[in-house]
Amino acid sequence: MADFEPKIIAFCCQYCAYAAADLAGSMRLQYAPQVRIVRVLCTGRVDELWLLRAFENGADGVFVAGCLEGTCHFQQGNLRARKRVQYVKKLLDEVGVGGERLEMFFLSTAEGPRFAALADEMMAKIKELGPNPVRRKSEARGETGESG
Repeated sequence: MADFEPKIIAFCCQYCAYAAADLAGSMRLQYAPQVRIVRVLCTGRVDELWLLRAFENGADGVFVAGCLEGTCHFQQGNLRARKRVQYVKKLLDEVGVGGERLEMFFLSTAEGPRFAALADEMMAKIKELGPNPVRRKSEARGETGESG
């Protein structure tokens, strides 16, 4: 387990969270390189299936990062995303993956340091939890979970 390097997927809205991640990069702040960012127009577009498929395809942790509450560029998108994340967390608990592997964060464009800190916190949490149990089962069957 000492060589375990978690795979983390971050669904980030382009207006705030992605801009915060970009700011972190511009500021040359270092955060866990295993965090893979998926830019979305709005977190309200993040579907429950996207979250579940991320785990099915081998992610050890996933987070959704959107605009601060009350400042969504699409008015209610981040609030819809929060409800979806809560629903998927319950599903993950029910199937034995663990809801704590999924989180939702709210950021402004100026919070580059906070984005870096949240990415590192998520990495530490997932390292403590260990590999995604779904990933271990698919690896045992010889499936990679990656296309291409």
